[in-house]
Amino acid sequence: MADMGTEEPAQSAWSRVDTSVPHSARVWNYWLGGKDNFPADRELGDKVYEVYPDIVRVARAQREFLVRAITYLAGEAGIRQFLDIGTGLPTADNTHEVAQRIAPDSRIVYVDNDPLVLVHARALLTSAPGGATTYVDADVRDPEKILAGAAEILDFNEPVALVMFGIVGNVADNDEASSIVTRLLDAVRPGSYLALNDGTHGEDVDKAIEITQADGHPYNLRTPEQVTSFFDGLAVVEPGVVSTPLWRPPAGSAPEPLFIYGGVGRKP
Repeated sequence: MADMGTEEPAQSAWSRVDTSVPHSARVWNYWLGGKDNFPADRELGDKVYEVYPDIVRVARAQREFLVRAITYLAGEAGIRQFLDIGTGLPTADNTHEVAQRIAPDSRIVYVDNDPLVLVHARALLTSAPGGATTYVDADVRDPEKILAGAAEILDFNEPVALVMFGIVGNVADNDEASSIVTRLLDAVRPGSYLALNDGTHGEDVDKAIEITQADGHPYNLRTPEQVTSFFDGLAVVEPGVVSTPLWRPPAGSAPEPLFIYGGVGRKP
């Protein structure tokens, strides 16, 4: 099946992009060394970097964790369907690229509510022959809309991997965040997986969050225990819920922990 686009034309979505104020997806793109950012994004990114230089390592560690997790899911776990919520701007080694290198028939649904992501979605989130990719414009707080859009391309009678990297921190209340994850897990069949990570508290990272909040971009850090709680009821894949650089690192590497925790769990 070929790629599927979104209903809103990319040109219309671009009209909703305000480049004069920073946006979290574009700031993250800047930390990753991408080109899809503007002076306002770089200014905020530099402010955060001044108090928390490890933010660049965190951004890259999350991308590297995504690659390792998707490699595991598409390879050893045999998953062929992925629901990636909080996609962000496309960079190298997006979910569909990693999955379809292993299994070209993989089907991927990306979810975000950033108009700039929508602009890029049609052009860059293309599929391998035999597989499919599409994009759903929805907020993480609206799981029903996410599931309805994903059902147009994913078969929920078959296992699905829910991919939620750096997204639940957009939900302030921990109970609400847990409820969203639970609702999504309830919609997928046994044998499905959750791959999730998010930022955790630390002195410098807490200072960085104060800066982003002052710029109108609040993010809600959690404790490692709270991140672990999102996996309640799942069979957590070894090595468990850990600082993400420590999750199945490449052989011969010596990663150092960062204030970002995550893991992969299977729905029994």
